[in-house]
Amino acid sequence: MPFESRRAKLMLDDAVREQLTTVSRSRTEAKARVERAKMLLYYADGKTISAIARALHTNRPKVERTIDKALQWGAVTALDDLPRPGRPRRISDEARAWLVSLACQKPKQLGYAQELWTTRLLAKHVRGNCEAAGHPSLAHLARGTVSKILAQSEIRPHKISYYLERRDPEFETKMAQVLHVYKKVELLREKGAQREGVMTAVLSYDEKPGIQALESKAPDLPPVPGLYPEISRDYEYVRHGTLSLLAGIDLLNGQVLGRMERRHRSREFIAWLKMVDAHYPDDIKIQIVLDNHSAHISKETRSYLATVPNRFEFIFTPKHGSWLNLIEAFFSKMTRNMLRGLRVHSIDELKARIEQYLEEINQTPVIFRWKHGLETIAVV
Repeated sequence: MPFESRRAKLMLDDAVREQLTTVSRSRTEAKARVERAKMLLYYADGKTISAIARALHTNRPKVERTIDKALQWGAVTALDDLPRPGRPRRISDEARAWLVSLACQKPKQLGYAQELWTTRLLAKHVRGNCEAAGHPSLAHLARGTVSKILAQSEIRPHKISYYLERRDPEFETKMAQVLHVYKKVELLREKGAQREGVMTAVLSYDEKPGIQALESKAPDLPPVPGLYPEISRDYEYVRHGTLSLLAGIDLLNGQVLGRMERRHRSREFIAWLKMVDAHYPDDIKIQIVLDNHSAHISKETRSYLATVPNRFEFIFTPKHGSWLNLIEAFFSKMTRNMLRGLRVHSIDELKARIEQYLEEINQTPVIFRWKHGLETIAVV
């Protein structure tokens, strides 16, 4: 007489069967879910418990538990463990709070050489001091438990996120002065003003130092369709030195006025000012938005400005407020579009390549516009 199981049959509709089939073939699902999906499909197709256990290289009790759970709760629910209460919490809320308070201090404040906590160091400190602090439940604290408690409290004492404290007491006033300049430029653009009739030129100026002249030791290999999708480059390179780009962008027409120099001292800045002076007609007032670099306010710079009275007007950005300078947007674009991956044979070639880039930019200039905060600025 053939064996007949007393266990009920597992009935699967098309949607559930399709879902179980997808899980059973998945390479990203958890191993337990994949195995349980196969058990349920095999059982629904009429295989015995023993045959399923042999096919999946497992034991009968595991197969029986999965099938019984599917018959009671449904096939999809049987893929996962049912929620269980777990063992009672051993570490009290007060002990957890004490641990978190320790994590919010630096190790050096507690006598250690380290600046930041590791889970190993924090667990060791807690185990050594928990009895005296009145939290004996932490006497056998493990690193993994430390990680869980800190994660639940959203504390990461091994990480540093940087911020910048405002150290300029006149930050708001100086920022307002810069925004007034940008607002004036915006109004001139709205009126459709070109250089005719406009008696002021407005430039945003800064230096981009440390542009490296790097030369590859071996030639680059071009892409090959179907084999090498990108340029291949030797890891080794030769350094030929650095250059600084001194540049200002005309905020009305987008023209970039730049000079390549080995350094960016007062004499190089004065040379750039003389170039700008020669670029514009004599009756135009030149406003320049720039930062507080020492070369911009040095004795040599002031001596030159005294020789051209009423020609220049400097609007200084506040300390640590370089983000207010529009030329930074141009430098960022230049870094991404031109300097990224640049290789040259000499400093002179680097200078020539950047000067060529500036010429190309000025053939089709891009006008950079400032938007943040202008709605609160009123131009008198």
